[in-house]
This record gives sequence, structure tokens and C-alpha cells, in this order.
Amino acid sequence: MNAESQSNKSLQVIILAAGKGTRMYSNLPKVLHKLAGKSLVEHVIKSAEELEAESISLVYGHGGEQVKDLLIEKQLFWCEQKEQLGTGHAVQQAVKTISDAADVLILYGDVPLLSSGTLNKLREAKQDSSLALLTARLTNPHGYGRIVRDNKSKIEKIVEEKDASETEKVINEINSGVMIIDGDKLKLWLTKIGNNNAQGEYYLTDLIELAVLEGETVNSYIVDDNKQIEGINNKIQLAQLEREYQKRQAYTLMEKGVTLRDPARFDLRGSIETGQDVTIDINVIIEGHCKIGSNVTIGANTVLKNMTVGDNVEILENCILEKSIINNGCNIGPFARLRPETQLDENAKVGNFVEIKKAHIARGSKVNHLSYIGDTEMGENVNIGAGTITCNYDGAYKHLTKIGDNAFIGSNTALVAPIEIGEGATVGAGSTLSRNAEAEKLTFTRSGQKTLDGWKRPSK
Repeated sequence: MNAESQSNKSLQVIILAAGKGTRMYSNLPKVLHKLAGKSLVEHVIKSAEELEAESISLVYGHGGEQVKDLLIEKQLFWCEQKEQLGTGHAVQQAVKTISDAADVLILYGDVPLLSSGTLNKLREAKQDSSLALLTARLTNPHGYGRIVRDNKSKIEKIVEEKDASETEKVINEINSGVMIIDGDKLKLWLTKIGNNNAQGEYYLTDLIELAVLEGETVNSYIVDDNKQIEGINNKIQLAQLEREYQKRQAYTLMEKGVTLRDPARFDLRGSIETGQDVTIDINVIIEGHCKIGSNVTIGANTVLKNMTVGDNVEILENCILEKSIINNGCNIGPFARLRPETQLDENAKVGNFVEIKKAHIARGSKVNHLSYIGDTEMGENVNIGAGTITCNYDGAYKHLTKIGDNAFIGSNTALVAPIEIGEGATVGAGSTLSRNAEAEKLTFTRSGQKTLDGWKRPSK
């Protein structure tokens, strides 16, 4: 079979994700622990999807229902491994989902940084052989299975650490566990592996020795980035790979022109599009998909989730902004919160300790401090005084507040929805309005002020 015909073979993927993850000390299955806001196994599935695999089979075990619940929208074949009897046994649970004529790629649900680019190179390395391995060279190979080659540098077998001789332990080329193999050969050789080893398990690595005994050439691709093959077994490794992942994300953004005040204190838990001259301060978290325009500054300790931000926007420190649209020239914060379905038009301002929810704030309007604006349509050039709230919830339903252009709302005002404030209206400070305020007029509600003579403050 030549390389061209090999590349035309369909690709099917098996992901091994049945491990309990005892060293994680958690009720959560290991593959569901998160890296960059997404479960480990989702990273692996994403790489498989990028390869345009014909099918993806997931071998599950411990916490299987939790895994299924998370991945319910994914197109997967579910294969249960009821007993943990080794990697060979795990793959056996999935052979019914693969075809003889396919290339079968075997991946691991706790190896999140392995890229589709590397996997494509592994597939190319397979060429006209039946089997190819992804290997690496490590300065300290302790704990890994060693790649044993003959005097012509051809792979003979893989020896697990616990079964390796002292000579074999010196070998620094290790097995990542990732392999690509002909479907028919996989099915055949799986029936021939045994469990006569230190662990009493069925090792998938025994396939290599079986292939050699049958005269097959075992090809390999030596990964050029060892971090890609690192698995996660405990919280320390999880944290280490989190920082590695974030470092890579940060460097990619800086290469595109984004200024990060400290790339070691930046988290991208999704994806981001940026214009020119974007500056991001420390401890900023980006979640979901965010689109950021040009000449934007984002202050320290700010969280953006599924946001669209226009040009020339300043977001000050300690803001939480979610599923909202900020148009050009706006100023936000510090300590501001935009909840979903909020839209700020050009040059609007939302100041410190302001919460906006499902509201449209038109051009040039200002909510400067200490206010809650929810379920509101606000016109242009409106000024909202400190301590203003829209009382949008009656205990059962949400109601709309409408505020016309050029209205002025005095401090410490409560607008009880449904209500409409006319254009150019002024609402006096300290008012509670439950009826509409007329355009271009002053409306206020206040009780009379009294001073009592002879009153004394109680004392002990």
C-alpha cells in the first residue's frame, strides 16, 4: 500500500477515558477535570474532530454517567469498560465500533495538549506500515515504557518501566501510548495479547512485539514538543499543564500584537479575536468567545465572557462582563457588572459598583455609580444619579422601564416598572415613582421634612 492510498483510508478514533484518577482525590472522573475552562477529554475530542475522523469511540468506566452528561451533544460511540484490566482490555471494548479497512487512532482522555497537527504527522509516518507510534525523547524517562530498537534502529518492542531491565531503563526514547494502526490488525492482535506481566494487565504495548514477530515494520514519529504528550494524574500536573497551556495562548496573542502586562497572569478559557493596540492587565480571564476591537484597555482582575467590545473602549479594574455588547468609545468600571443581553451604544459610561442586566443604554448615556439598571430601554444622553434602581421584578414577572432621551434621574431614585420616563424629564432625588413621568417636566415624590424639638438620642 503506497502513501497516497494510505492517506485515503478513513480514520476512526478510540479515546481511552475509563480511569478513576485515584490521585486526583475527587468524586469527579479524572477526564472531567478542567484545563482552561474545558474538561480534559473535551480537549482530546476537539483534536480528533479537527482530524475529520469518521467516528470517535469513547471508552468510559468510573463516573460514566457524569461523562455522558457532559458530552451528551457530542457524536460518540460509547463503550463501557466495567473492569480496569489495562489499556489493551480497554481498547477491546471498542473494537466493535471500528472497521477492518480504517486507520484507527488511539488517544487518551487525560492528555489535553496533543494537537491535531502532531497527530497528522503521526498518520503520515504510518505510510505503508500497519502500525505507527508517537514517541518522545526525555532527559528523565522514569515511569514511561521504553522503545527498544534493533541495531538498524527498527522498533522491536516496548518495555514497561516495571518490567524493564537495568539496560532497558537507560533508554531515553519513550512510548507516549498514542498509536495509529490498521483496523484489521488491531482486532487480530488484541486477541493474542496476555497479562503475564508485573501488573497482571493486558498491555496495548504488546501489540508492537506481535507486529514485529509477524514481520511487520513499526514506524514512529518522535514528537518535537514533549509537553504535548504529558498526561495528568494529580492536581499538581493539572496545574502545571494549565500554566503551560495559558503560556502558549498568551504568547500567541502577543505575537499578534496584544500587550499583556504579565503573560504569566492571564487566562484564556475559550477564544478571542482582537484588533490592534489591545492592552490587557494582570489577572484578566477571557471565557467563551470574545471579540475585542482596536485601542482597547482591559484593567486588572476583570472577567470577560462571550463579549463583543468595540474600538476605543476602556474597561477599568475588577469588572465582570458577560454576553453583552459594548460599542465604540465606552468607559466601564471599576467594579462594574454587565449581565447577559446588555448593550452599550457609543460613548456610554457605566461606572463603579453599577450592575446592568438586559438593558439597552443608548449613545452618551451615563450610569456613573452605585446603581442597578435591569430590563431597561434607555435613550441618548441620559444621566442616572447614584443609587438609582429600576424595580423590574414583582415577585413573579419582569417588567420594562423606558427612559427617554436627555432625561435626568436624581440620586437615590427607585423606578417601579412597568414605567416610562419621558424625553427631557427630570426625576427629583430620593423619589420612588410607580407612574410615568412626563417629558420635559420635574417629577418627584417626597414626604415633608420634620425636626422634633426636645428629642434625645437613647443611651445606655
